[in-house]
Amino acid sequence: MLAMIVKEFRQVGRDKRTVAMLVVMPVVLLLVFGYAASFDVDEIPTYVAGVPESAVAQLPEILVVEEIDPNGTAGDAADKLVAGEAVVGVVGDGSSIRIFIDGSELFMAQAAVQVALVAESQNPAVSHEVLFNPDLDTSAVLVPGLAGLIIVFVGTLVTSMSVVREQEAGTMEQLAIMPFKPRDVFIGKIAPYFLIAAIDIIAVVLIGMWVFDVPFNGSVLPMATGAVLFLFVALGVGVAISSISQNQAQAIQLALMTVLPQIMLSGIIFPLSSMAPAVRWIGYLLPLTYFNLVAKGVMLKDAGFGDLAFPLAVLALLGVVIFGAAVVRFSRKLRPAKTKATA
Repeated sequence: MLAMIVKEFRQVGRDKRTVAMLVVMPVVLLLVFGYAASFDVDEIPTYVAGVPESAVAQLPEILVVEEIDPNGTAGDAADKLVAGEAVVGVVGDGSSIRIFIDGSELFMAQAAVQVALVAESQNPAVSHEVLFNPDLDTSAVLVPGLAGLIIVFVGTLVTSMSVVREQEAGTMEQLAIMPFKPRDVFIGKIAPYFLIAAIDIIAVVLIGMWVFDVPFNGSVLPMATGAVLFLFVALGVGVAISSISQNQAQAIQLALMTVLPQIMLSGIIFPLSSMAPAVRWIGYLLPLTYFNLVAKGVMLKDAGFGDLAFPLAVLALLGVVIFGAAVVRFSRKLRPAKTKATA
C-alpha cells in the first residue's frame, strides 16, 4: 500500500498542471477573492454641474468628483451617466440641487441614495432621482451579466473540451487527412458553439425580460455587436486552452482558471470600485468586464455605439489578438497530425 501511495504522489508531481490546480490555484483564489469579495462602496464617481465651488467642497467624501462643469445641465449629467463616466450627477438648478443616480450600478447606487436622503433631510432644496433602474432591482443588473456568463461557459469551457475530445478519440488525424485547410477545420469546430451561444444569449435576455421584467431600452445592434465580439474572445480562449491540453481533465482545469476570475472580478457580482487596487486591475483585463458594460448600457440605459465606444473597442482588440492567436495555434497543432496521418 505504501508503495502505491508513493507511486501516486510521484505521478501527481510529474503533472505540473495538476500540482498548480491542487496547490497554487486555491491559494491564488483565496487571496484574489478575499480582496474582491466586498459589497462596501468607498468611492462614487460624480459629475457636478452648475453648483458653486463652496457647495462642491461640502459634498460627502464618498462622492469623488471627476468633473466640474459650471455650465452643465441635467441633460449633460444624464449623458455622463449613460456613458459610464459617472455614477452620480449633482446639478444646480436655480435655487435647488438635483442629484441623479445611475441605478445600473446597483451597490454604488444604493450608497448614493443613502447620501441623497441625508442631504434631503438637511436641505429641502435637494432632491434625487434614480435613473435606468429606478427600483434598484437586482435582476435588472444581473441578467445582462448572466448573458455574458453563458458566452464564457459555452465559448471557453465547452469548446475547449470538444476540441480535446477529438484528440483523445484520435479523430484529429482523420480530420487532418481530409481535403480541408486548417482554417476550414477550425471554423467547422467552433461554428456550432458560436450558434449555440448566440441562441443561449437570446434566450437569457428574453426570459429576463418576460419573467423578471428586465427592460431592454436600447437597440439590438450594439448589443449584438458586443455579443459577437465577446464570442470571438471566448471561443479563442477555448481553442487556445484545447491546444495546450493533453486531455479533457486538463482542459477543464485550465478553463476554470480563466472562468472563475471572470465571474468574480468582472463587476457582475462584486463592484469593481469596492475591490482592493491590487486586485481591481485584474478586472480591467477581463473581457467579461467590458461585455457587462455593453449589455447593461444597452438594456438599461439605451446606450448607443458612441456611448459604448471604449468597451466595444477593447472587445474588438481582445478578439483580434486572442482569436487570431488561437487560429495560429490550432493550425500549427493540426499540421503535425496531418503529417503523422499521411506518413
